[in-house]
Amino acid sequence: MERRESGPDSLVVFTTGGRRLEGPLPDPYATGDRVTELRLDGRAHRQAARLMAALDVPHGAAFAAELDDSTASLALSRAGQPREDLDDAPKAGWQWEQRVVDGHPYHPNCRSRPGFSVAEQLAYAPEHRPLVELGTVAVPAGECLLTGAWPDRLRDGDRLLIPVHPWQAEHVLKAGAGRGPSGPGFTAHPLMALRTLAPAEGGPHVKTALSTRLTSSVRDISGRSVETAAVLSDFAQVLCERLDGRLHVTRTLGAVTAHSPDLAAVLREPPDTCAGPGERVLPVAALAGTAAVRSAAWRGEFARLVLSVCLEVLDLGVALEAHGQNLLVVLSPDGNPVRLVYRDLGDIRISPARLAAHGLPVPAVSGRQITDDVTALRRKVFGSAVAGALAATLGSARALGEALAQPVSPVPTADSEALAREPIPVKALTLMRLSPGVPGDQWAELPHPAAGPRDRG
Repeated sequence: MERRESGPDSLVVFTTGGRRLEGPLPDPYATGDRVTELRLDGRAHRQAARLMAALDVPHGAAFAAELDDSTASLALSRAGQPREDLDDAPKAGWQWEQRVVDGHPYHPNCRSRPGFSVAEQLAYAPEHRPLVELGTVAVPAGECLLTGAWPDRLRDGDRLLIPVHPWQAEHVLKAGAGRGPSGPGFTAHPLMALRTLAPAEGGPHVKTALSTRLTSSVRDISGRSVETAAVLSDFAQVLCERLDGRLHVTRTLGAVTAHSPDLAAVLREPPDTCAGPGERVLPVAALAGTAAVRSAAWRGEFARLVLSVCLEVLDLGVALEAHGQNLLVVLSPDGNPVRLVYRDLGDIRISPARLAAHGLPVPAVSGRQITDDVTALRRKVFGSAVAGALAATLGSARALGEALAQPVSPVPTADSEALAREPIPVKALTLMRLSPGVPGDQWAELPHPAAGPRDRG
């Protein structure tokens, strides 16, 4: 794109080829707005895939097909949803997770599930509320990498029973040279992540390998993540001791791989265990439908909790990827946010220099998780907790700007000062889908939510 012009109610973008794209002036932090039409060279477009095809950009045809798939999948997700009040009697954690119908609030392919038929989506996707039958593959313990503990119920003599998602069994293990399920199975409720499930009989949540791309990435389980699972889990408990009970990180109880990302599993402590009497634990992504969020006082209290915890943890040396799926909130019996719960340590960033400054040990991990780069650390936190969890919950630039304007700690840090005045980093999710040869994340910057509408345009 070459240049932009904005009026009081519209935004015009001119491409490098001289084409004119026009639409309503956007609020980049709003999730409730519905844009029904954009105009390209004066012609109205009401379907995202057709607009992308008409723009004729590199890799646009493949992306247009993904948009069509996501649109159809989203329509399927919304079809037949019961009209329920999220503020009814407390529900089990998996029920809260299955209330999130629309998927990723900002991803253009928010419900894209390539490789899943309609029947498979109905059978496995959480918003359709199925019971999923997980199989197990028996593998000799000597042929596995295991960290943490593995329960007796998932053992058969000297063999480990690795839980397998039925989609994985049908499309990957049976299709390749791997092994199909042969051991005893169990039923489970799919959670927001689809490949992570809560056993119907209770107990640890089970993260399974699911070797397909959901939104941006292929969701397998790497050997490295199994290798570091226990180390990171133990480290997180040490970190939480510095937060005076305001944060709990769910423990990784065990992780195993048959030395293949296609055949691996992780057992994780359920977030529900963090709730006291009368309390509820729900993913932040489920908050947008609750009556409490409509209260300005509640929004302010929630924002202070999220910002104070995430900024304090960042100052200590850990950047959490605290988006609406990884971040959960504990609500008191009267509905007030009292604590946070975080799950899935696989994509955090760790700063050895910051940890050392606070007398904290550096966990024995390496690779992309370790960095002292301030930009990388802030992008991880600001792009997930602020542009993700908070923005999607609060629903507008105005509400987010008000949240960022309030003090969250008695002593400002360089990170909190940057958050108060600098543009907000976000993953450039559309660019990432249009750049198939570029590995890793790509980033853009959004105007600070305190900026006026013309500045945001």
